[in-house]
Amino acid sequence: MSKVYEFDVAMTCEGCSGAAQRVLGKLGDKVSKVDIDLPNKKVFVTSSALSAEELTETLKKTGKEVSYIGCKDA
Repeated sequence: MSKVYEFDVAMTCEGCSGAAQRVLGKLGDKVSKVDIDLPNKKVFVTSSALSAEELTETLKKTGKEVSYIGCKDA
């Protein structure tokens, strides 16, 4: 079952959100949806194949500070 994972990511501009989109996009079909709320610095990732830890490590590849908030069923 898919879950929606919520993260705080220290994004300040479109370039930051684009970087998050790119690193998550490299996960291919393991991620079914990515929503980015730049004003609130939130990233929501829908996945049934990855853990919160794996997604956190992937988001850290942007060089930004990342905090895992929690998850809910999709």
